[in-house]
Amino acid sequence: MSFAFKTRINGKCAMPRMKTPTTSQCPFHTRPDAARDEPRPSAPLPPTGAWPPGPPAGLTGWRLLRRMSRDLLGALAEWQRGYGDLVHLRTFPEHVIVVADPQLARELLVTHHDALTRWERGVSLFAQLHGHSVLTSEGDAWRARRQALQPGFTPKAAQAFVPGVVHATAAALAQWPSHDSHWPIENGLTALTMDVIMRMMFTEAIGEEARVAEQALRVASEAANAEFWWPASWPDWMPWKRAKRQAIRVLKDLIEQRLHTRLALADSVWPDDLLSRLLRLHREDAQVWPLQAVRDECMTTFLAGHETTAATLTWWAWCMASNPTAQAAARTEVDAVLRGRAPGADVRTALPWLTQTLEETLRLYPAAPVLINRRALRTVDLGPWRFPPRTLFMLPVQLMQHDARWFPDPAVFKPERHARDAAHAARGAWSPFGMGPRVCLGQHVAMTEMTVIAAMVLQRYTLSAPDGMAAPRPMLNVTLRPHAPLHLALDRV
Repeated sequence: MSFAFKTRINGKCAMPRMKTPTTSQCPFHTRPDAARDEPRPSAPLPPTGAWPPGPPAGLTGWRLLRRMSRDLLGALAEWQRGYGDLVHLRTFPEHVIVVADPQLARELLVTHHDALTRWERGVSLFAQLHGHSVLTSEGDAWRARRQALQPGFTPKAAQAFVPGVVHATAAALAQWPSHDSHWPIENGLTALTMDVIMRMMFTEAIGEEARVAEQALRVASEAANAEFWWPASWPDWMPWKRAKRQAIRVLKDLIEQRLHTRLALADSVWPDDLLSRLLRLHREDAQVWPLQAVRDECMTTFLAGHETTAATLTWWAWCMASNPTAQAAARTEVDAVLRGRAPGADVRTALPWLTQTLEETLRLYPAAPVLINRRALRTVDLGPWRFPPRTLFMLPVQLMQHDARWFPDPAVFKPERHARDAAHAARGAWSPFGMGPRVCLGQHVAMTEMTVIAAMVLQRYTLSAPDGMAAPRPMLNVTLRPHAPLHLALDRV
């Protein structure tokens, strides 16, 4: 899950002068030819209270917050160029460390995971919609929920979903036009991924509710964006928050109606879907799994399960349209392997080039370009620095994935980077699903679903950019989406 507010990707601003005597050069990158994964030399740690370099903060540092709220990713990229891979942001009362080095990010999230919790403000905003789900819980509560949910999201479980994804995709593509020079493909893919997740959760299609739910999610996301950097929020009963209240109610009612419908049925006729599995947990131990916990997990699965895949498939469609050679290679592979058949459970291993196009899309346009901040519960030693308790760490995934040190020609779409025999980047440099124990629970399901949908689209359509179309401008609004809804030209193969 990402920071939730609007931002431009490549904002251009004057680089502030460094007003600190500490060095701006990351000591681990002084030798450009150094091996990427060599053990790092040990060095004396500075005393607690010494900080890496960073932009001038002024009296409170709140102007840095304003800059980030307007253009988070542009600001972080500028500060990395000026101050290195560890950047100190003083935003009273917080000390925030931006970690843009893959090895240090991995060390933080893997080695020091038990010394971290997630940023309270961000979690509280997500909890307004997600409740106390596996996304927002911490500690023992999180571990118990993660362990209970894990069997439904393994690679084997993901393969079991393939027939349902095929069925939903075939039904959706049957409604797409044979030819359209300016078709709203982003809306089409969002409705499709919403239908897929509904079938996985409730064994039923979403139907006409898709458009209403999509609009409600957009309103709720924009409301969260507007509040994300405030130190506190006005209560939701305030008159100007009426649209947010209504949007959240629409999404909660979507879950509530299906929950009551299922409970009205005898257990013996429950379908084998996510809701039934959660309700069986409730029947086994209602104290650990009350009905509210079932509602919360359904909401998180619905929101996270369709939004991230929809965003990624939207950017994949653009990458295919703007890279016709890569699209032709992917279609050739799909035609040669599937020979007109629907994808099977082995879709990812059977279609390696297509899978690589999705992985490269995730590199260029990660759905969660910045992970939610982590707070240190105790002193953390990271690289050449010692950070005190309560330090906040920000992890800009996209910044690492766009770094030429790890990905030469980083702005170029190159699926071959992800081939098995390719020279791989430093561990942690490609991490669109996060790292460590809190790596995205649904990553295998998402990758399988996206590969099935992508294959079936290429079996039927050629994608191209409409005449005169400029590249879409990315904007962070919960997930990374085009600034304006994406339209592409469709032609039946």
